[in-house]
Amino acid sequence: MSSPQSSDSSRPQGHFDAPETIQQPKLNFVGYLRFFWRQLTSMRTALFLLLLLAIAAIPGSLVPQVSSDPNGVIQYKANNPGIAPILDKLQVFTTYSSVWFSAIYLLLFISLIGCVIPRTKHHFDALRARPPRTPARLQRLEGFTARSATGDAATAVLVARDLLRKQGYRTEVYEDSVSAERGYLRETGNLVFHTALIGVLVTVGIGGGFGYTGQRVVVEGYAMTNTLASYDSFNPGRFFTDAALEPYSIALDTFVPTYEEQNLDALGQPTDFVANVTTTLRGGEPQKATIKVNEPLNIGGTDVFLLGNGYAPVVTVRDPDGNVVFSQPTACLPQDANLRSNCIIKIPDGLAQQVGMIGFFYPTAAPMADGTLISSYPDTINPVLSLFMYTGDLGLDNGQGTNAYALSLDNLTQIVGADSGTPAIQLRPGDKADLPDGLGSIELTSVPRFVSLDIHHDPAQLWVLLFAVLVVAGLVTSLFIPRRRVWVKAAQNDDGTLSLEYAGLARGDDPGLDAAVAEFADRHTDQLGLKVGP
Repeated sequence: MSSPQSSDSSRPQGHFDAPETIQQPKLNFVGYLRFFWRQLTSMRTALFLLLLLAIAAIPGSLVPQVSSDPNGVIQYKANNPGIAPILDKLQVFTTYSSVWFSAIYLLLFISLIGCVIPRTKHHFDALRARPPRTPARLQRLEGFTARSATGDAATAVLVARDLLRKQGYRTEVYEDSVSAERGYLRETGNLVFHTALIGVLVTVGIGGGFGYTGQRVVVEGYAMTNTLASYDSFNPGRFFTDAALEPYSIALDTFVPTYEEQNLDALGQPTDFVANVTTTLRGGEPQKATIKVNEPLNIGGTDVFLLGNGYAPVVTVRDPDGNVVFSQPTACLPQDANLRSNCIIKIPDGLAQQVGMIGFFYPTAAPMADGTLISSYPDTINPVLSLFMYTGDLGLDNGQGTNAYALSLDNLTQIVGADSGTPAIQLRPGDKADLPDGLGSIELTSVPRFVSLDIHHDPAQLWVLLFAVLVVAGLVTSLFIPRRRVWVKAAQNDDGTLSLEYAGLARGDDPGLDAAVAEFADRHTDQLGLKVGP
C-alpha cells in the first residue's frame, strides 16, 4: 500500500510520505511462537533470568530450609506463628525445590541453550572463514599510521604476514596487502562460559534428582547407621532409591568443644568443635576419624557435616516399685550462646498416668535477682536441669505423628512448676527426686553431649566443580582477550621507496589498539631495513 507522493519541492523526486497509520502484519499462532522463542533465547533474557534466579535464592538464605535444617524450620514456625503459614504456602521453607524457583531455573536453562547453539555454529563458521579483504581506505580505521621504507612491496607484505603470524594472527594475503585477525579465543571463552553454565544447571539438577540429604542427632556413646530408619529427617531426590544408601555406621565417641577463656570480652565464645567418631563400612574394619566445622567426613559416597551441638541429659524415671520405665538421653535444643536449652520428655507407659515434662537445662546455672536461672557459660561447670511436669493425654495413641520437640498442653494438667503449687524439680547430675502423687521417682544420671549431623549425597558434585571451573576460565578469557583485525598495505613509489599503511579494528573496547598498531608498524619497518620516516 503506497502513500501519496509529496508535492514539497524540497523533497527528493520520487519521495513518498509515510502513511498516517502503520499497518502492522498480523501474526498467526506459529508467528507468536517464533516471536516468544526469539525473546526467550536472547542474551538479554538469559542475563535477566540469571539475575532473577539469584534474587529468588535469597529467601533460602534468610529462613531455615527443610532440606538442611528441619529443626530450625520447626523452631522458626514456633517463634513466628503469624507469618509462618504464609511462608509455608509460598514454599519459602523449600525454596530450592519450589515451583517458582524451578520455573526460573528451567527457563534459564532453555534460554541459555537457545543462545549457545546458534552462536556456536556462527563461531565455528567464522573460524573456518578467511580474514576479510583489506578495506580500500585504511585511514578511516582506528590506529591508522603510515610509514616509508626501502624494499619490494611483495616482500614487505610477506614480512608483515610472518610477523603477524608470530603474534598469533590468522593471516591472508590479498595482492598488495595482508589481512590479519586474532582474538577468536574471546568468543570461544564466551561460549565456554555459557556452555559450562548450562553444565552447572544440568549437573545440579541431576545431583538434586539422584542425591539425598538427611539429618541425625547422635549422642556420645551412641551410633547411627546409614539406613532410612536411622534418620531423624530425610529429604530424597526425585529419582532416589534405597540402593543409593551405602551401608556404614558412625559412632560418636566424644565431642570436644573449645571455648575462649583468656579474652574477657569474648569469654565463652566457641573457638573449635571436634567430634571424634568411629566409622565402619560394610565388611571393613572400624576406623577413627574426626568431624569439624568446615571439615566434613567423607564416607560411603556421602559428606557428613557437623551442623550443631548441645546437651542430651540422661533422665531415668522409675515407678513406685523402683522399676525403670524410662531411661535415655534427650536432646535439648539450645536457645542462646551459653547453651541454655529446652527439651521435651514424654512417658506414655509404665506409670499410673501418662507424663510429659518440659525441661530447661543450664550448663552453668546462675540465679538472677528474681530467683530465675540463666546459663552464664556454655560448658558444664554447674549443670542444672529444671523440669515442669504434666499428666493427662499426650496424644500419642491416635495414630498420628507428633513433634518430638514440642508438647501439646491441650489435654494435660500441670502438676509441677509455675502455678501448679509444686515448685519445679531441679536436678544436678546424680540427683534424685520423688514425683508428686506417688507416681515414682526421677534421676539425672548424666549429661552427655550430642552433635547434629547433616549427611549429604550428591553424585554430580565433581561435575559441578568441573563446570564451575570452566565458568570462571571462560569468563576470564572473554574479559581479557581483545578481538582485533589488523591490515597492512604496501605500495611501490616511483623513486623505489615503499609507502606502508597500517590500521586496525577492534570488536568491542580495546584501548590498546592504537599503541599495538604503532608498535607493529615500527617492528615491520625495522625488519625491512632502512627506515626513511613517517
